[in-house]
Amino acid sequence: MTAPTPPATPGQPGAAAPATPPATGPERRAASPAQIAELVALVRADATLMRALAAVRALGLPDACIGAGAIRNRVWDRLHGFDQPSSAKADIDVIFFDAAETRVERDHALEHQLKAAVPDLAWEVVNQAGVHLWFEEAFGYAAPPLLSLEDGVASWPEIATCVAVRLAADDGIEVIAPFGLDDLFGLVCRRNAARVRPGTYRARLLTKGWKRRWPRLNIVQG
Repeated sequence: MTAPTPPATPGQPGAAAPATPPATGPERRAASPAQIAELVALVRADATLMRALAAVRALGLPDACIGAGAIRNRVWDRLHGFDQPSSAKADIDVIFFDAAETRVERDHALEHQLKAAVPDLAWEVVNQAGVHLWFEEAFGYAAPPLLSLEDGVASWPEIATCVAVRLAADDGIEVIAPFGLDDLFGLVCRRNAARVRPGTYRARLLTKGWKRRWPRLNIVQG
């Protein structure tokens, strides 16, 4: 879950939230080893993303990773055969989980650290343990505290967006994909029913223009 800074940030709907939360979401399941290996290879081949992951690791944050559009966009670009990123303006969304310190001011300070270390990237940092503290004011209904970093990843608005990666101390790449990777690698854009209502999802699709950007994308309505 990302912070409520307008315009809408990755991990949030692209329009006003409903007064009551959506109800039932998809079941969690593991990604296949082959899909994980393919994603890891793609990440390692991306020099910009590897530089970003190294900068995040250097912060020493608990379970810190990069997720949402920073990963999804690169996969969909690759599957479309694009030699260059389809957009150079996407944020690098950094999330971590630390229940001992949940002030938003800390997240902003960490963003400044990352901008100082890698100034050519657009950074956004959100502690998932503190999302419930500002959620109701921003989106109109209360949300229970997230219990883990994986819970935060699972709250993002499309199933294909619910993915994150981290660079481990041994330089291994760990993948967090609570709903698997079928939608991501299958070029499927599907609403996360636990997070976004249909009208908000449709507004988000119009705002993002993903079908124009990735013509082979299969957008599941509703």
